[in-house]
Amino acid sequence: MGIARRVCALLLTAAALLGAVRLVVPATAGPDGEPPGVARQLAFLRAALDDGAGEDAQALFPEGWFFAHALYGLACVELGLRKPAGQRAGELREARWALARLESPAGTAPFDPGLTPAYGIFWQGWTNWLRGGVVALQPAERRDPAEVARFADASAAIGAAFDASGTPYLAAYPGQAWPVDSTVAVASLRLHDALLPAAPSPGAPSTEAPPPPRFAGTVARWLDGVRQRLDPRTGLLPHRVDPATGAPAEVARATSQSVIQRFLVDVDPAFARAQYLTFRERFVASPLGLGPAVREYPDGTAGPGDVDSGPLLLGVSLSATVVTLGAAQSQGDAALAGALANYGDLVGLPVDTPATRRYAFGVLPVGDAFLAWSKTARPWVADQPDPPPATVRWWWRLPLLAALLLVGALGWLPELVRSPARAARRRGATRRPRRSCRGSSPCSRRGRPPWSRRRRRGGAAAVGLLP
Repeated sequence: MGIARRVCALLLTAAALLGAVRLVVPATAGPDGEPPGVARQLAFLRAALDDGAGEDAQALFPEGWFFAHALYGLACVELGLRKPAGQRAGELREARWALARLESPAGTAPFDPGLTPAYGIFWQGWTNWLRGGVVALQPAERRDPAEVARFADASAAIGAAFDASGTPYLAAYPGQAWPVDSTVAVASLRLHDALLPAAPSPGAPSTEAPPPPRFAGTVARWLDGVRQRLDPRTGLLPHRVDPATGAPAEVARATSQSVIQRFLVDVDPAFARAQYLTFRERFVASPLGLGPAVREYPDGTAGPGDVDSGPLLLGVSLSATVVTLGAAQSQGDAALAGALANYGDLVGLPVDTPATRRYAFGVLPVGDAFLAWSKTARPWVADQPDPPPATVRWWWRLPLLAALLLVGALGWLPELVRSPARAARRRGATRRPRRSCRGSSPCSRRGRPPWSRRRRRGGAAAVGLLP
């Protein structure tokens, strides 16, 4: 085996072993631990954002710049919330930086200030959720008053917009509404009520019941409207709706469902659990038996990909698969979250350095933002739900491990095939030692006596009847 072939074989074997390790070693840490590699991933992402990764993402889809910064800030909040209150300064600084970017002219540029609420419910919902995260990182007694006031004012504007609307789904762009955007905004109202509970009336007796949360009525009306407008084909929130009535206009799709399931648990945990189980049943699949993934369209329905879903391979949306990791973790579905994370570490081609981690060789930083945000997922308002019945079996890795074993052996296959043939040739070349001529007996050129040659000719000559 030549040196070049041996080097290639060694590289294939090393890649297969690395893939097996990534498939087996836990890639998540649950709702309380810090997921492996996420801090280094955020270090890469911050440097990429400083180098223009937001502008590159904007060229891919209309909210690319916004998502690259928003998810970076939210993932920083998630890591900070896992630390003691006195050790969050770095995460708070980075979350504030991301929030300032969202509120800058570059952050609001793609959105319409004439909508209600201003800039549309997409911008308002995600920005307000990050505002709440910045407030949550600070101890209650040392919160910045200006940040608290801004969070309260923005929440009031969102609540008023929902209260004045005849539909639970507000517009993100003129004449366009997606339920996922309103879900994020309503979750931010629930976060407001958790962080800034209503104060009792002055002079009220201590035995008096505490006042209800400020936006309790808004949230309850929103949930009633949502239940009346579910997608009839799946029983889930639809992907797109009529902006005037809220009537379903497009079947539920995974690119929005994966985000809805992440936030709905903080709005109404019981309703969220029922929605999540339906989503998991209709959308989570195992194409070719090679691990869990998420279809863009529900089982039995086909459709094209778009800028949100990306290209669909066997009906699977890679972006929805990544975000479903966070939805599963928020629902306590550790089996599915762990499987999706391990699968992502196998096929996502992560590159590690002592200070950074990037997936897909760092070609698409906004993808790192979605993955880091998903790996750090947990409820911010509700208690962590109990695990649902697992649907991912213990043996799901075996087909992938078998494929990796085959890849690792491919480089050595020619050598393994040639080795038995080579051994057979060596055995054939090993003959019985020849007897030497002794005494005065004449010998042939081949070292054999003449009668030996005569004997091999057979017939009468062999027994001396013929000369």
